[in-house]
Amino acid sequence: MGKAIEAIVTDRGHSIVGRLEASNHAELLKFNGTNTDVAIEFSQPESAFDNIKYCLENGIPIISGTTGWLDKMPEVEALCIENKGTFFYASNYSIGVNLFFKLNEQLAKMMVGQNYSTSIEEVHHTQKKDAPSGTAISLAEGIIKNNAQLREWSLNSKGVDTIPIKAERIDNVPGTHIVKYSSAIDDIEIKHTAHSRQGFALGAVMVAEWIENKKGVLSMADFLEDLKINP
Repeated sequence: MGKAIEAIVTDRGHSIVGRLEASNHAELLKFNGTNTDVAIEFSQPESAFDNIKYCLENGIPIISGTTGWLDKMPEVEALCIENKGTFFYASNYSIGVNLFFKLNEQLAKMMVGQNYSTSIEEVHHTQKKDAPSGTAISLAEGIIKNNAQLREWSLNSKGVDTIPIKAERIDNVPGTHIVKYSSAIDDIEIKHTAHSRQGFALGAVMVAEWIENKKGVLSMADFLEDLKINP
């Protein structure tokens, strides 16, 4: 993701003032708000919170796409408010995926009361540590929000009011997500397949451009509203 983002940032005429990798994580202490308009944070679950915390405490607007750390989200939101900062989080920055989220919610409403079981399948590259993916969780939460018959999601486990999520890890798969409704008569599926990381990276850079002069805790709903694709 870092390489894909860097290529797009350069193509769009922006400058990169620092790159943080596992080998130079201490370099975070050299970043400051005087020469940084925004930090784009795609790291690992174990480092995301510290990265975000540092930026918020040092006046650096930050957007994050790292998943697997969201148990600390309330603390991040409080830090953002306390420091009058700017924080943007999305489980997926692809515009196509976010359209898929909207379609998923509309279909969930239509399936209320129908005799179908619901499931989600996701496939990612083997370097992705967390399972299920943040995108799969967002899909499950979108269904639950729009169908009172379903109350929770679970990795692989089935239940009357539970959405089972199957997570696979295969080399060189950017991301595939399938929402499936099954019955004895037929199946209904909606599917999103990413062909590369380009869509995720482009969305992140577009958000980084959009976030200038904005404050508070922001999300894709705010961004998509400005694009006029958020019903």
